[in-house]
Amino acid sequence: MHKQLTLIVMVLALLSPGLLWAEAPAKPTDPQIAHIAYTAGLLDVEAGKQALEKSKNQDVRAFAQQMIGDHTAVNDQALALVKKLNVTPEDNATSQSLTKQANATRDKLADLTGTAFDKAYVDNEVAYHKTVNSALSNTLIPDAQNAGLKSLLQSGLKLFQAHLDHAQQLATRLQSTKS
Repeated sequence: MHKQLTLIVMVLALLSPGLLWAEAPAKPTDPQIAHIAYTAGLLDVEAGKQALEKSKNQDVRAFAQQMIGDHTAVNDQALALVKKLNVTPEDNATSQSLTKQANATRDKLADLTGTAFDKAYVDNEVAYHKTVNSALSNTLIPDAQNAGLKSLLQSGLKLFQAHLDHAQQLATRLQSTKS
């Protein structure tokens, strides 16, 4: 669990407003914002798929299925928007770092089973949604120039705030179960 907390702290540090763009321009461009948002959604879809493969807990599985469905739907909307706008999402240091950290988390979760996996997965989902919601609120939405992109990000934020609430409730229930 200590390793999980270390990883979460690293991700939070990466996405904190003062450090988010340390290697990128002061304000991300719309193509960069689109790529970051898409990447964040895709990574949560992959985490949900891992949870479906490993978890036997029906609440965890239902949550994972919701993450897959909701993040896929938002990403589909994002792809339709960038196609309509004729914008190509631009890979950047932030989306690359998100991917690297998510891969490391998935590798660590792969070694866990049963209740240990369920708790670690849900705890990671809580931290991940806090981080993504903060990045959306503090950087991505304010810096988005295109009204359509900004609107999509705002809609996504409302949905992801509900995900955070759901993950926190699930984490509380799992904490009360014995390992």
